[in-house]
Amino acid sequence: QVQLVESGGGLVQAGGSLRLSCAASGVTFTLYAMGWFRQAPGKEREFVAAISLIGGTTSYADSVKGRFTISKDYTRNTLLLQMNSLKPEDTAVYYCAKSRTVDASTRLGEYDYWGQGTQVTVSS
Repeated sequence: QVQLVESGGGLVQAGGSLRLSCAASGVTFTLYAMGWFRQAPGKEREFVAAISLIGGTTSYADSVKGRFTISKDYTRNTLLLQMNSLKPEDTAVYYCAKSRTVDASTRLGEYDYWGQGTQVTVSS
């Protein structure tokens, strides 16, 4: 049974940083791509970042490119998202997800397991 558990969210001032973690169990981390998505109140869930099978390829939404970094910690079976230079518009619930494929897909429909989400709030 696949389980994804996010942590690391919180309240931060604009310009600050947060590091999100997603602990994965029931899944062999090296066999699938993984991704981060977010959903703000009243908006649809949107793609943030993804990393391929062995971490060789990453994809980012234009809105976070250059500020966020996705990575995999294979020793701890954990997906990470380092978020720097945070802006109020980054405020959302952040979800990690396991892909059905090995590619760093931006498409929500390519992901079949989701965590419960962690709240990130950026104050101005």
